[in-house]
Amino acid sequence: MYNTIFIIIIAVLVFGYVLDRILDTLNLRYSLPDLPEELSGIFDPEEYKKSQLYKRDNTRFSFFTSSLSMAILLLVFFVGGFGWLEGKLSNLTSSYILFVLLFFGLMALLSDILTTPFAVYSTFVIEERYGFNRTNVRTFILDKIKGLLLGVIIGGGLLALITWIYLLTGSWFWLLALGVVTLFSVFMTMFYSNLIVPLFNKQTPLEEGSLRKKIEEFAESVEFTLDNIYVMDGSKRSSKANAYFTGLGPKKRIVLFDTLIKDLNEEEIVAVLSHEVGHNKKKHMTTGLILSIVQTGITLYLFSLFVGIDSIAVALGGSEASFHLGLIAFGVLYSPISMLLGLGSSMLSRHNEYQADRYARDHYDGEKLVSSLKKLSKNNLSNLTPHPAYVFFHYSHPPLLQRIRALRE
Repeated sequence: MYNTIFIIIIAVLVFGYVLDRILDTLNLRYSLPDLPEELSGIFDPEEYKKSQLYKRDNTRFSFFTSSLSMAILLLVFFVGGFGWLEGKLSNLTSSYILFVLLFFGLMALLSDILTTPFAVYSTFVIEERYGFNRTNVRTFILDKIKGLLLGVIIGGGLLALITWIYLLTGSWFWLLALGVVTLFSVFMTMFYSNLIVPLFNKQTPLEEGSLRKKIEEFAESVEFTLDNIYVMDGSKRSSKANAYFTGLGPKKRIVLFDTLIKDLNEEEIVAVLSHEVGHNKKKHMTTGLILSIVQTGITLYLFSLFVGIDSIAVALGGSEASFHLGLIAFGVLYSPISMLLGLGSSMLSRHNEYQADRYARDHYDGEKLVSSLKKLSKNNLSNLTPHPAYVFFHYSHPPLLQRIRALRE
């Protein structure tokens, strides 16, 4: 007999799935009869057709993978799979922390086994078909192994620590857990590029020359201290180009993908970097980190209210309230709130992108930034005409057309 919590969980899962499929369908079918003048010249007719096919293949693949995942998840809920797993593992150890690690570790392993074939198809079929994939089998396997090890060390360590705090402090655990998560977030923001990225990619200082000189001249002109400019071998996995800014204080660095240097001329690269500097000047990274911590605090507090309710554990096939079953149920029940917070975060992110674009326009060259955005959209086969509803729910960056128009205001 399924209780009210169970019915609500299933309803939330189905609602989220249906909403995503509706948005995917709207986006797939949405196109303009004629591209606006600002977007003319990015694609020739053959390239534009190719970009639409790329969108179609990714959308259809997403529909298949999400539908299969949803079917499996619903089956697990209806047969009481989480309660069954709890019963099987409870006899293996008397340590609750070790039990929680085994419980979530096994679920993560099963999930990885399920999703790995999808990742293989996406990388070696879809991305290969459109000329993006540069990953070989050896690199793919090593990435999976490294990812699993990081998940065990970092994810397992955090989970064990938070579980221990819960057992020690009860309903007030959320406050101490927030402190742990905050320290971890700040640490990773400062040292991610130094500690994690090198496990997957090589980062080498940008060599002396014309490009570095132009970057340094721009940084000096806007009084931006920039000692760390690195080039990353992004071409090792994909032909898609990118650049990013990471770190806080003296640990900040700018990282250029080697594909970006290949695709853009020097002025366009400086324009992209001026956009990234704009994010720093406007304190977007700091603001984002603070908002993320606040959101985490709200999430942990609400979870502390849910975790002790027996009916939640019963809905998942358990017999009494527990940290592990409460965490799963809360993850589902919290998703509508998470979606609303995510919409707010996406709106703020799009606003920040406009601000960084304006900074690049006012302090360097807006037309060079437009040129770089067009080239990147062309080389990445970006969707030039996303549906407005899809943008509202899923885009952290404004669509290219809106960015160009804002830059040329």
